[in-house]
Amino acid sequence: MAIPLQITVDARDPRRLAAFWAVALGYVLQPPRPGYLVSSGDGAREEQYTAIVDPAGIGPRILFQRVPEPKKLKNRVHLDVNAGHGALDRRAAVRSHMSQLVAAGASMVREMREESGWWIVLTDPEGNEFCLQ
Repeated sequence: MAIPLQITVDARDPRRLAAFWAVALGYVLQPPRPGYLVSSGDGAREEQYTAIVDPAGIGPRILFQRVPEPKKLKNRVHLDVNAGHGALDRRAAVRSHMSQLVAAGASMVREMREESGWWIVLTDPEGNEFCLQ
């Protein structure tokens, strides 16, 4: 039996990053759990955590947690988003999804062509690299 997996991502703005990744993966925002809202010090409350889930219940839950520092170095782990999976024209499907992601805040870094395949490297709104294939 496999062990359930949750992916946790540090974020300056967990709600914004969760919303982006929900678009990228076809996930939905999970309602906040108790303790997810914390005082920001000025009487307001902000989300310390925001989670997204696969609506089919198959993929891992992804939790975005607020951290004070910005991202500084290259990711040591990244996600490969397989937007072209099962498409008759895989590159067209990938490019179409890339357009949606750029509109949602992604930035294209480079297109890669190697003997092993083709993919596009992007960054999410907080600079985390991921591959779209």
